[in-house]
Amino acid sequence: MTEAMNSPNRLILKYPASWWGNMWREALPSGNGKIGAAVFGGVFNETILINHQELWHAGRKDAVPDISGALAKTRELMKEGRYQEANGIIADALKETGYQSRFASPLPVADLKLKMETKQGFRGYRRCLNMETGEVTVSWQDGDTTYQRAIFVSRAADLIAYQITADNGLVNFAITFDLHEQKHPYREDYQASLQVIADGEYLFYAATHQDGTDFGAVARIITSDGQLCHDQQQLIVKNAKQATILVKVFINGQRQTDWAALKAKLAAESKDYHSLLADHCQIHTALFNSVKLSLGTENSQRSNEELLLAAYEGEAPLELIEKMWAFGRYLFISSTRPDGLPAHMYGAWVGSYRAIWSHYMANENVQMIYWHALTGGLSQLLPALFNYYESMLDDFRTNARNIYGCRGIFIPAGTTPGIGVPCQVVPVIVNWTGAAGWLAQHFYAYYLYTGDLDFLKDKILPFMREAALFYEDFLELNEDGYYQVYPSVSPENSPRNFVTSESAALAHPMPSTINATMEIAIIKELFNNLIAGSKITGMYTEQVEKWEAILAKIPPYQINEEGAVREWIYPDFQDNYNHRHLSHLYPVFPGHEVTKETEPELFAAFEQAVKKRLVVGLSDQTGWSLAHMANIYARLGDGDSALECLDLLARSCIINNFFTLHNDWRNMGICLTMNSAPIQIDANLGWTAAVQEMLIYSSANLVRILPALPSKWNTGKVKNLHFCTGTVSFIWDKTQANLSVEITAMRDTNITLGLPAGFGKYKVECQPGQVQQLGEENYWQVQLPAGSQMKITSLRS
Repeated sequence: MTEAMNSPNRLILKYPASWWGNMWREALPSGNGKIGAAVFGGVFNETILINHQELWHAGRKDAVPDISGALAKTRELMKEGRYQEANGIIADALKETGYQSRFASPLPVADLKLKMETKQGFRGYRRCLNMETGEVTVSWQDGDTTYQRAIFVSRAADLIAYQITADNGLVNFAITFDLHEQKHPYREDYQASLQVIADGEYLFYAATHQDGTDFGAVARIITSDGQLCHDQQQLIVKNAKQATILVKVFINGQRQTDWAALKAKLAAESKDYHSLLADHCQIHTALFNSVKLSLGTENSQRSNEELLLAAYEGEAPLELIEKMWAFGRYLFISSTRPDGLPAHMYGAWVGSYRAIWSHYMANENVQMIYWHALTGGLSQLLPALFNYYESMLDDFRTNARNIYGCRGIFIPAGTTPGIGVPCQVVPVIVNWTGAAGWLAQHFYAYYLYTGDLDFLKDKILPFMREAALFYEDFLELNEDGYYQVYPSVSPENSPRNFVTSESAALAHPMPSTINATMEIAIIKELFNNLIAGSKITGMYTEQVEKWEAILAKIPPYQINEEGAVREWIYPDFQDNYNHRHLSHLYPVFPGHEVTKETEPELFAAFEQAVKKRLVVGLSDQTGWSLAHMANIYARLGDGDSALECLDLLARSCIINNFFTLHNDWRNMGICLTMNSAPIQIDANLGWTAAVQEMLIYSSANLVRILPALPSKWNTGKVKNLHFCTGTVSFIWDKTQANLSVEITAMRDTNITLGLPAGFGKYKVECQPGQVQQLGEENYWQVQLPAGSQMKITSLRS
């Protein structure tokens, strides 16, 4: 316990969950990639919300009707400049058929409810999360007795382990299961089938899903002393020094069968709480510590509340920067596993029966959740993302054929498990064709970082080819010899000249355009990567010439009169800076097409484009858009502006358990005004990615160390950040002009390496390998065989 208390990767709260009516929002999370447990932290009445990543409800999947003729009508109107009329043609055609598909929503499994006695009232309350272990603890003093409740979700044993102890006293409590407590009509759907049975040392719980199957849990209470009894639907422990509760969860089953099976597994579990935790940590801690970061902070152990109060003064403390970076990694690890579902915007912790935006949204949010993963050494968790989208390829092919009359796949921005057809029948979603191409970036990057040639052949290139087939049919050659993409959407923006005073209140006044810069960038990236992958594997070689011809006719990016890259290449559409999305920055981030080394003038135009967003539209931002902007500024080499975005995020959209929100419900002027302020952990993961972007830039051919180091980060050290073919560790001290770097080649490596200015000259050593400095700049061409190391040290002038 002492070691955990001193860990810098420990979140400390001095208050229990307190968000009135929805206390699950401020719970502390634990998870094993499949099961989530959210701890509210009440002393007298404790609630632990239990979720299962694969338990969803309330969805509807209609057959997609053939409305492909609507595309020709849409294009005819757009050619005539009748964009408002064209905007809704495809969506309206779907609606007119009676099509009513809707997303499923995560369904909470249960509330584990515990009631403990109180005598003199609590003192010294703490609610803590050790991110290195995934263990949540709640502790307090009552009179002369110190109580602690500790819980984690085991990655090794696939169960929830919960231990209650008393120092200089005894524990007395009652425990039961119930449906998650929330006032929502959907809860009533499960009430009639609810069953809770207490029998001996076991507690059985189940309810019936809308599909006729059961979901539920079995709990076993283990005490070495004291008295264990039951009263109706609860188990009661009296006068014990400690008690351990083990919980296993089931879904899509039959209660009697699953109860018997889980009871047998719990009865056979011979390991105590600490042994179970040790087994879990062998997996969880190895993932969490695969990369380490320190910004030279002292381990002050300030509470979350104290750190946020400090951020409200204007600057996020370095300790908060570090903890938020680590918390993003923790949430990701705890929310997914290779053979499960990918992480979504609520992670593994959803306490609403119809949570807002709880689907997988691939016009920004899914991608942001995964930006950090490869550089952060978590590539082994990415197959869940690929398997999820691959599982719905039949839906995506039907979408392409029946909505657009095209081959290949059309992925709607929003999906939920098993429902890959459009559920948001609105122009801003139905008319955007970029999801498959953007997701393909993640597929191909996985190959670049892992070198998994079989995965490239079997999974990645076939997916990318399906995305390319769609564009082969969808692109239309214009009179100027360039292809046009239309309808084309820059998520989720509308051109300024189509936002009138009457339409300004609408979420998406007129998003359907021609040649949105983002879609042009996605298409270029998709075909370039597909060609490169085909040449590596020898697959689809007969298609390469055709794809190269398509690339030659993709229109170039354009710069407006203010020196900023235009969001829409077509001249009929004016830039609209008052918006949260930054889609047209794609060629700089998250893409790698435009860099300061290759196209400095165009790079500067992209820099101007993002500056316009922040200066003009601060009140139009969200938590995730500030995280996105931080990543972009880091990619532009502007660490101070990237850090300012995180400062803004810390002051507006982070609550006491460090979950990020879509918006600041308190109307403080930093972001959109919206009372619901839903949890969206994409900004948590975007924060993690932004910190890493400040520390390393990595593409297939170029690696930069400290490319956007903020002026306030004087010292720090990083261990095992990843680039495509290796890892890099480094320590810096700006006050002493010291920098030392160690690069390990995990595979044969051939990169251009960029080192930061301000540390004097560098001494570069490698054996074996070859290194050649490029001109007068701090760039080196590096060739290292697999397994070799390279060391770099600064030489102070």
